[in-house]
Amino acid sequence: MAVKVLVVDDSGFFRRRVSEILASDSTLQVVGTATNGREAIDQALALKPDVITMDYEMPMMDGITAVRHIMQRCPTPVLMFSSLTHEGARVTLDALDAGAVDYLPKNFEDISRNPDRVKQLLCEKIHTIARSNRRFSAFSTPVAAPAAAAPPPVTARSTSTTPAHRPLPAAPASRAPQPAAAAPSPPPKRKAYKLVAIGTSTGGPVALQRVLTQLPANFPAPLVLIQHMPAAFTKAFAERLDKLCNISVKEAEDGDHLRPGLALLAPGGKQMMVDARGTVKILPGDERLNYKPCVDITFGSAAKSFGDKVLAVVLTGMGADGREGARLLKQGGSQVWSQDEASCVIYGMPMAIAKAGLADAVYSLDDIGRHLVEACH
Repeated sequence: MAVKVLVVDDSGFFRRRVSEILASDSTLQVVGTATNGREAIDQALALKPDVITMDYEMPMMDGITAVRHIMQRCPTPVLMFSSLTHEGARVTLDALDAGAVDYLPKNFEDISRNPDRVKQLLCEKIHTIARSNRRFSAFSTPVAAPAAAAPPPVTARSTSTTPAHRPLPAAPASRAPQPAAAAPSPPPKRKAYKLVAIGTSTGGPVALQRVLTQLPANFPAPLVLIQHMPAAFTKAFAERLDKLCNISVKEAEDGDHLRPGLALLAPGGKQMMVDARGTVKILPGDERLNYKPCVDITFGSAAKSFGDKVLAVVLTGMGADGREGARLLKQGGSQVWSQDEASCVIYGMPMAIAKAGLADAVYSLDDIGRHLVEACH
């Protein structure tokens, strides 16, 4: 059965182009289009699509406000289109907080210059997030979502000059069944870890935020974070986490030193490694590798440098990045945790860890932060 897609964008050209790309895949069906956020809400309720593609800057109602209301009224996986700028990164992170699952760069030149690659990326993303857990009620209350009765704000970027519109009525939350929760793992054993390494992909920005905001400012171990993300996004993401967390967070730079209570985020488009002296090395992204940054690369360097003194955590994401690095960590005696299926947006990377028998513990997302505090001393 074809995946039903609703395309939302105020640009007629972009709506047509995205619709044409999706229509070229027989397993996808464009069931409708919308030109602004309010239309998107109405169409989502009427058409019940499997996936929605959403622009941010639109008249009447912007995409982030629309995502919030859709998640409250008819939770549906949303793929945001974003610009590869610092402002585009900020907006995209806001959309993910509002409940969007993933994002793609909105680049008209790429569509014209490399249509086959754009088609492959877009269709793969649509199919992946169609299988995500975003429909489940566990995810129907996004981070910092406003009350359902609050009128949609007029944003500074909005092109609308009309006054605020009437509040949208609340609707019952989705009652779709949740994935079965795994049997609970025992509480972690305390150890003097020299490094906590966390790898993630789709769903990771919100997952990392939930984990890291639970850590105290005096968290005793250094942390490295590997999030699949474009180069233009990681600085803005690190800045966002630093403002929200008690620990310090920064985008890693070559020559940085690991220290307790500091989380270093691997820069997009590059690779991050650590050495036994606690020095961070930032290397150019190797075109032979699918992921830049790559979890396997960082985990592997941590295994070589710190032996059995690493605690690695693999969070939500598609694919299997992190599995081979986790294997090296396990061989050295380090601990590996994975996120459980029920709390993942995409149960790909954690599933790869669990299926390979590499997980010492499997925890729900909301438990990982406190377990990190319990484990490290």
